[in-house]
Amino acid sequence: MSADEERDGVRLTNLDQPLFEGADATKRDLVDYLDAVAGRVVPQLAGRPLSVVRVLRGQKPFMQKNVPKYTPEWVRTVKVWAETSRREVSYALCDDRRTLLWFANQRAVEYHPPLSRADAPVRPTHLVIDIDPPGGDAFGAAVRAAHLVRQAMGDAGLDGAVKTSGAKGVHVFVPLDGRASVEDVAAATRALGVRAERLDPGLATTAFIREDRGGRVFLDSTRAGGATVVAAYSPRVRPGTPVSFPVPWSDLDDVTPADFTIRTAVGLLAGRDPWSDLMPEPQALPAELIEQGHTIPIARVQAMHEGKRRARARRAAD
Repeated sequence: MSADEERDGVRLTNLDQPLFEGADATKRDLVDYLDAVAGRVVPQLAGRPLSVVRVLRGQKPFMQKNVPKYTPEWVRTVKVWAETSRREVSYALCDDRRTLLWFANQRAVEYHPPLSRADAPVRPTHLVIDIDPPGGDAFGAAVRAAHLVRQAMGDAGLDGAVKTSGAKGVHVFVPLDGRASVEDVAAATRALGVRAERLDPGLATTAFIREDRGGRVFLDSTRAGGATVVAAYSPRVRPGTPVSFPVPWSDLDDVTPADFTIRTAVGLLAGRDPWSDLMPEPQALPAELIEQGHTIPIARVQAMHEGKRRARARRAAD
């Protein structure tokens, strides 16, 4: 079989090269997998400024936001102002299979869309809590924390879907009706995180500063605004090339991240789209949840000030 071929007008090259060290996969495996799940992945990416993680031969993985100069003219793009770098960034919009195949040929392994569409950046389509266990072997703890988040959501009248992150944790998504602003969604996310933490503070924490977590599972409630979250079915740059995979709540206790890889996922899908099937209908955020959230300090800002305070204290002690 040739190491080069063409699909949907995209020339695919060097397909027999190893994908990355420890991947247990070739570039062809990546292309074949993404092509097989394109109908499930593209709807999550379409219309959203896309960041990808690429792995070029002999280089460390890197996240690409700005499209390269050689990007084909048929790849749709959108310019977004980046406040941190004080410049416009030209993001790709992965609206079709052809664009996804082009990214695959660029050795783009991970796909990270934002929670808002380019045409409505201040109206997030989902609320997300990223559940991050303290160690790579602590997935069971992440699962227990996910159930806390689900209980907190249920107590607030919300319903969500869950997927493995493809790394060591899980992501809980709540689909929104599009009426809440970025600020209100961020506030509601903070409130849900705090409510879940209170259900079992020995297991879970919302502490943004790592040294304050005390070996507990981190409930990351900062995935709002311009933040991105890896898409369902996206591969990850991890040993064995696992993928972020949807799981019914009833099955979450019985899976591990390693169950879902670019070699196994297509067969497990069996022609279905569980992320779409498991996702509830869009919901309105309860006013009292938003109100509570606005009384909770923004974690990144609070952590920045606390970090400066601790640095001053160390200098004074020295």
